[in-house]
Amino acid sequence: MYTVLRLLAFLVPFAILMLFPIFRELYWLAAIFAALLGLSLSLLFLRRPLTEATTGLAQRRAVPKAATPDEDAEDAAVDATARADEERVSGA
Repeated sequence: MYTVLRLLAFLVPFAILMLFPIFRELYWLAAIFAALLGLSLSLLFLRRPLTEATTGLAQRRAVPKAATPDEDAEDAAVDATARADEERVSGA
């Protein structure tokens, strides 16, 4: 949601600036002004969505991943192979 709001904070000023004839010729200048306006708008009005987005990301990173059955099977196969190698070396 935060990303959509940030995009709107850029695209709406850009669209408004492109209505002026001078910015139709200098579209790169309109993009710079729209980026500055979008940054200002997001700093003023999007602080709460940013906090919610970063909190959600931090919570998802903090939750430890549970091992899947595939990972357990792979670990067991690696352990069995290592034991078989050790027995072969010690028995030889």
